[in-house]
Amino acid sequence: MIRELANPTRFMSLSGIALPWIGGLSAVVLVVGLYLAFFVAPADYQQGDTVRIMYVHVPAAWLGLFFYVTMAASAVGSLVWRHPLADVSQKAAAPIGAAFTLICLVTGSLWGKPMWGTYWVWDARLTSMLVLLLIYGGILALWNAIEEPNRAARAVSILTLVGAVNIPVVKFSVDWWNTLHQPASVFRMGGSTIHPSILVPLLVMAVGFTLLGVALHLSGMRTEILRRRVRTLTILEAERLDAGLAHPAPAGPAPIRTGAA
Repeated sequence: MIRELANPTRFMSLSGIALPWIGGLSAVVLVVGLYLAFFVAPADYQQGDTVRIMYVHVPAAWLGLFFYVTMAASAVGSLVWRHPLADVSQKAAAPIGAAFTLICLVTGSLWGKPMWGTYWVWDARLTSMLVLLLIYGGILALWNAIEEPNRAARAVSILTLVGAVNIPVVKFSVDWWNTLHQPASVFRMGGSTIHPSILVPLLVMAVGFTLLGVALHLSGMRTEILRRRVRTLTILEAERLDAGLAHPAPAGPAPIRTGAA
């Protein structure tokens, strides 16, 4: 199955079938999640209705990290195993991960204003997420700076793996330093510390965001494959035209003239 998916043509066929289902399911789950988050889940006894920002903020943060891990795995696949779809996956994941990271920072700032009295503090978690966004920006810039896909993939893979050291910093910053963010409360030893009335909508929103991210990733990979095919065909056509100009067809025999001059 993995060998079949490694074939871009096979991937295009399978993803074309799966993409509408994943996209449709993500829309349904997100509608349910938004309804639970804004009409069923109770307000927090301390934060009031501002806690509802969490239902967008937390899934966006998770996906910002998830897509960087996806990029790091794709970078290994590109550098070590030369997987034909690895750099395609990496390039498609970069703008999606950057977008979710930006959403995380913006919603976090909006949430921080009523809770902390300011939109921004140089908190360890906030700062490491900002660094993650800057790394995403550097990766996107490097992709655009190098035109040849193979050279760009190698350079971006190295940068991605170097930047991966920031992922555990983001994850464990609340444990390593004294920050304004609370420690892990959803997935932790001993079970979640969040009441089910809040936890269930949060998990539904996380599933909806994840399905949306997967749909966007598949769509981005398909677009990149088609773009590369067009680029290859353009280069081949240009080479064919250059060869034709370099070796023009020999002139045929002069036409035979008949009749009076």
